[in-house]
Amino acid sequence: MEFAIVLIMVLIVVAIVAVKFSVEEVSFPFMSKPQLFSPVEHQFLDMIEKAVGDEFRVMCRVKLTDLLALRRNTNKKMAKSALLRAGSKQLDFVLVSKTDMTPVLALDLVHSLGKEGHKTTRDFFVTGALDSAGIPHARIKARHGYKIEDIKACIEAKIMPLRRRQGKLPIPIAHEAPSLFTPTKRPTRPVRSSRQVAA
Repeated sequence: MEFAIVLIMVLIVVAIVAVKFSVEEVSFPFMSKPQLFSPVEHQFLDMIEKAVGDEFRVMCRVKLTDLLALRRNTNKKMAKSALLRAGSKQLDFVLVSKTDMTPVLALDLVHSLGKEGHKTTRDFFVTGALDSAGIPHARIKARHGYKIEDIKACIEAKIMPLRRRQGKLPIPIAHEAPSLFTPTKRPTRPVRSSRQVAA
């Protein structure tokens, strides 16, 4: 009887030690990275934050599925395929409204560092998905010599529809009706001909 109790206790200790080592060595083989962003990403993030000032928040590494939702009554097969493709996509930066966190602009950093580079080829699925949701998408090439004004100009060019909705830009009208106050050429009376009319 005592031998059985001792054997059970030994087995319990062995099991606890085995679980401890398996958890430490197999399940969580991680260590902290030295930095969250690469130097290029960090520099670009700094420039974006300075370009937008206090107007927008800058969110980093946002999954496409966190940004977009499926339309109602979407075909199940199409929905599954779209979600599967969207699940592997990620945007480098997303500008959101500070008041309600509404997405305003998606930004991707393009650079050719390393063997394959980073987003050097346009992803038409990402662009099409964002376009269908009405979210502008900008792809900016990473290079030295950018000024804050350059980044700001790029952002402003992409968010013009938002600015128009906010009333901060005039809405261009293609065929404007003549205004009552627009000076027009005054009508002139016919000039009398110098020729004599035959009787």
